[in-house]
Amino acid sequence: MPALKQELQDVPRTDVFKFCNPPHEQGETVEFRLIYRGQLPAQASGGGGGRLREKHVIRKAIHKQLAVLWKENPVLSHWQITNLRREDIRAGTWTQSSTAERMAAHYAKHGYNWLPLVTEELGIACSLDILFLRRDAPGKIIESGGGDIDNRIKVLFDGLRMPKYANEVEGFAREQDEGQFFYCLLEDDSLINEVKITTDRLLTPLESGEAINDVVLVIHVKTIVVNSEKAYIEFYT
Repeated sequence: MPALKQELQDVPRTDVFKFCNPPHEQGETVEFRLIYRGQLPAQASGGGGGRLREKHVIRKAIHKQLAVLWKENPVLSHWQITNLRREDIRAGTWTQSSTAERMAAHYAKHGYNWLPLVTEELGIACSLDILFLRRDAPGKIIESGGGDIDNRIKVLFDGLRMPKYANEVEGFAREQDEGQFFYCLLEDDSLINEVKITTDRLLTPLESGEAINDVVLVIHVKTIVVNSEKAYIEFYT
């Protein structure tokens, strides 16, 4: 009974990790929730080169939700309106493009036009509040030793950012609904300044195609302007 009692005490469990002191918030902030359902295995041995397929599955799931956000959020939808840059007007060139198109051209690589929401050049960071639901036994999602993030969360973080290397997206089939841009949350996961993780049991019955170790994640994202000067740099105006 003592072991069972300890297991019950571990669920639900909340851990907060601050990677830096939260900055003073300035300007526009955007808050929204992303949902991921599916596999979230631990990071394979050998560093960041593992679990490439699973990370790209996460990336594609997040892309579809962010595409809706960019369409419906007043600030982000405005960035997709074609306009003239001030420097183009001064130079006498009249090539029109939207802020989103200029951002995607700037971050284009590995055959994709990436459109990250949280970028260093925009002076934006973010915090994540994650509800982590799973059916597997109530083990430690967070390592108890030094408060380090579990390897499953590392796979999630890699799926939320742009790929750094070509091999992260090579060999994966392109989908017709990917559209002009490939939306992703982060330019780099170093732009996450705080993570709160609440783990609990997933009680819904297994459905067709689901595995016992599949997870449901509800990710509350809050963007934070950490450098107001960068947030209005001429590159994007």
